Amino acid sequence: MNMKEIKGHQHVIYNHTEYSESIMEERGKEFYKHMDNRRSVREFSDKSVSRELIENLLLTAGTAPSGAHKQPWTFCAVSSASLKSKIKIAAEAEEKESYESRMSDRWKEDLTPMATDMHKPFLEIAPWLIVVFKRVYELDSEGVKHNNYYVNESVGIACGMLITAIHNAGLVTLTHTPSPMNFLANVLERPKNERAYLLLPVGYPEQEVFVPKLDRKKISDLSVFYE
Repeated sequence: MNMKEIKGHQHVIYNHTEYSESIMEERGKEFYKHMDNRRSVREFSDKSVSRELIENLLLTAGTAPSGAHKQPWTFCAVSSASLKSKIKIAAEAEEKESYESRMSDRWKEDLTPMATDMHKPFLEIAPWLIVVFKRVYELDSEGVKHNNYYVNESVGIACGMLITAIHNAGLVTLTHTPSPMNFLANVLERPKNERAYLLLPVGYPEQEVFVPKLDRKKISDLSVFYE
């Protein structure tokens, strides 16, 4: 392995695979088509998913870039039926309060096409729940705090890569963000430097699933080119 010392630290040579421009364009087009089929799914099968597969999805998410390479994330993968039940009960309690008093009429109207409500059965049915925590700081062996950098941005990128990996593996997921999410740290007994960021049920879709018919933004609506 070719290595080089830069500012007192070892660097390894980057192994880049180069393609012709036509192949890159084709790869980009095919990957877009693949990802354009991704949908948020709320109806899960209870068909089992191996721990090895979940581990590989999490390792993929862990390749995300992060501020100063602090990797400020913890992925809690939950398959325990009792823990999933506790999470569902606590999540639905927060969702009930949100639908009844926290959410504006406009917000609830915007959610109408999604056909969502306060009931979240998928939290028990899906074989796995991945709860993503952001690590806002680290504690060394002497209990001294050390800040992480660009935590929200870093964890957000990792979550995007995790969602992509889940779809690429042939599974489905849903970005679930019950607010507030403090109960997740309590149920899973996480340390005080971690804050719940996102909850992703992961598994196979139910045999027949209907999802909202949605239109994604066209290239002219989501981008601006300066040439």
